[in-house]
Amino acid sequence: MRQIILDTETTGLRVEDGNRILEIAAVEMVDRKLSADRHLHCYINPGRDSEEGALNVHGLTTAFLADKPKFADIADDFLRFVDGAELIIHNAPFDVGYLNMELGKLGRGPITDYVSGVIDTLKMAKDTFPGKRNNLDALCDRFEIDRSGRTLHGALIDCELLSEVYLALTRGQDSLLIDFASGDAAADAASFSQGRPRKPLIVASVPSEDLALHEAYLDVLDKSVKGTCLWRELTVPQAGTQ
Repeated sequence: MRQIILDTETTGLRVEDGNRILEIAAVEMVDRKLSADRHLHCYINPGRDSEEGALNVHGLTTAFLADKPKFADIADDFLRFVDGAELIIHNAPFDVGYLNMELGKLGRGPITDYVSGVIDTLKMAKDTFPGKRNNLDALCDRFEIDRSGRTLHGALIDCELLSEVYLALTRGQDSLLIDFASGDAAADAASFSQGRPRKPLIVASVPSEDLALHEAYLDVLDKSVKGTCLWRELTVPQAGTQ
């Protein structure tokens, strides 16, 4: 299973206002393990200034981005990196909306044309923790994930934090990822499928004296309910039968 944890930073909150992507990061995870040295990280010249609120979040100034490539320059590398993978994004509609806008400007189809699917970890978190704060900071605190190195919202560090959050949200799936290629795992699976030998069941006979005492007690119950007690109303084997 190849998955890509993805995050973007933008010049503003609303794509409808002409805002653009100015940073994009993607980290590869295969079979729930981050791939060493397999990530993509690009600063992008958006061709416009950031809104003040967005600038306060990411800290990427127009001067810093002036010599960076345009989205068109990195689009092919980005699409090759995510090709066929499942995307994991926190608040996926936001990032997907911006990616679709940027790809549309290049005459490309939406991002879902290039990937196998999109997982929204914000929706997962809201389903798991309804009524609670579920932004990335809150989830890191809830799962005791160290975010001490995060001051501003950088796309790459957010991807790394999100990978840990995703694994924590889906921790119950770990037991499903058994490596049957290993000899030990295969032997364990074979042993489990064959089962363990069972001892014969022990059937104990009830002495007639105990049966008589039981019937006498049921008579007392019948009188107390002025009818038939529940035990006798149920379909049960008659006294003395197996």
